[in-house]
Amino acid sequence: MAHSQATKDALRKKYIFDGLSLTMAAVVTEVSYPTAQRWKNAAQEEGDNWDKVKLAHSMAGGDIEDMSRQILADFIIQFKGTMECIRNDDKMHSSQRVELLTSLADSFNKAVAANRKMLPETSELAVAFKVLGLLSKYIQEHKPDLLPEFVAVLEPFGEAVAKELK
Repeated sequence: MAHSQATKDALRKKYIFDGLSLTMAAVVTEVSYPTAQRWKNAAQEEGDNWDKVKLAHSMAGGDIEDMSRQILADFIIQFKGTMECIRNDDKMHSSQRVELLTSLADSFNKAVAANRKMLPETSELAVAFKVLGLLSKYIQEHKPDLLPEFVAVLEPFGEAVAKELK
């Protein structure tokens, strides 16, 4: 059974833009899975890599960023809970405590590093606030007469920076 170009386009759209698996896109468009796979492979041979387009669409839509934020938030909750357990366990041997803290610190560093790669705006925001802190310290030490004016604009400016860098 020959399918129209509209059916092929619909399958591609369901797979790429609607986020369906190839199997589900085939079911929805009433195409057999082998036919859907053949169309996808043929498109790739012609330079239309559906998987790359799907990934780019997903990243542009914020899905990756939202997922990264949620993963980091979940990790921080687990981190805090684990720290609380370590802190409150009076029966834990000191060597075990050190081993757990070392492992936890390593996991934290890896999670933060991965987060910087996935969410560059988080890193940018951290740098921006660090620079504001350094500027505040500099003014306090070298130009204390400017401090009242600086403090008056610091909070609204900080909010503007946070909004700009999201």
